[in-house]
Amino acid sequence: MTVIEFLFFFAFLYPLVMAWTWMIGGVWFFIKYEFKAEKLPEPPSQGCSIIIPCFNEQDQVRSTIRYALQTQYPNFEVIAVNDGSSDRTAEILDELAEKYEKLRVVHLATNQGKAFALRSGAMLSQYEYLICIDGDALLHPHAALWMMHHLTQFAHVGAVTGNPRILNRSSILGKLQVGEFSSIIGLIKRAQRTYGRIFTVSGVIAGFRKTALEQVGFWSEEKITEDIDISWKIQMQGWNIHYVPKALCYIFMPETFTGLWKQRVRWAQGGVEVLITYIPKMLNFKYLRMWPVVLEAGISVIWSYLILMIIVLFFAGFVIDFPHEWQIKSLMPQWYGVILAVTCLIQFFISLYIDKRYDDQRFFRNYFWVIWYPLFFWLLSVATTVVAVPKAFFNRNKRARWVSPDRGFRGEDE
Repeated sequence: MTVIEFLFFFAFLYPLVMAWTWMIGGVWFFIKYEFKAEKLPEPPSQGCSIIIPCFNEQDQVRSTIRYALQTQYPNFEVIAVNDGSSDRTAEILDELAEKYEKLRVVHLATNQGKAFALRSGAMLSQYEYLICIDGDALLHPHAALWMMHHLTQFAHVGAVTGNPRILNRSSILGKLQVGEFSSIIGLIKRAQRTYGRIFTVSGVIAGFRKTALEQVGFWSEEKITEDIDISWKIQMQGWNIHYVPKALCYIFMPETFTGLWKQRVRWAQGGVEVLITYIPKMLNFKYLRMWPVVLEAGISVIWSYLILMIIVLFFAGFVIDFPHEWQIKSLMPQWYGVILAVTCLIQFFISLYIDKRYDDQRFFRNYFWVIWYPLFFWLLSVATTVVAVPKAFFNRNKRARWVSPDRGFRGEDE
């Protein structure tokens, strides 16, 4: 086998193996936890604190607070942390605090970053259990109940992650991301939970046991994705993380390429940062259950660079006379491309079928759009990973601060 043949074989084999790994694990999770419809659990006696870090959220914060206060749970408080916003967020929060007894507002003088804002809310909370959502997220009335059920019924659960649902679907990017969250992200979380460890909780909706947070020193302020880092820290301390698909939260996602690019570079950089931080510790056998997550994350980075190498060699071949064994005659998929395409269609069908109960039964509409996913998002994933690796190395140990993200077009779903 020549070097080029090996590159193509690996580029084909990695997504194929991972797709079937996710499908098997996701179907097992579905049969075990979701196939039989569950009634709403009885609310536990413990209370919970809903923490909402906010930075320049004047357009959305009223809705976010209103939805959080409509939570169907007997004993809860809402803590909104204004992280040095430069718009009218502080003014709006103070206005809402006067109106709603359950709402407490904390103002930070300057922008300290999401991790610091979350920690501030956690330190001021009166309950052991925390439900953390983003400042533009809309919490389902029963989300806290489902998350609290897992946190209180299972003594070794240190965190739970919910199920974000995308609201803005007026553009092609929006529609593709609807399918992505269902067929890729949701299926991966189900599979990872089946195999033992989850790569990350969802930053937009996650629940935590404060005891677990205290043991690991809360969120890391220097990590660009505090959700990935806290997930690894909690699990390496011996706690479990549960995926709770019934804990729904509605969000807005980027619908411009610039906004999407910035978001995905940030996600990729956060993944590389945790690999740099925690891989040296993995030689200890007490972290054995983390090895599959580390292996998959590490190979995905290698795969991205191999795809880049194949593309570079192909175009370089037009100007450089490579030896025969280094020549790439075409980037168009052949028989292996057909196998991979069929596998993707099977994966998308299974995952969207599992997920349709959470998306108003829009099965065929989502399936039509998600089949175009590999054409764009795989290349986007490769490009953002390649860019993120050097950023992760050179931007280490700097406090991560956030900016207002692109939240798409707020028109009606077409």
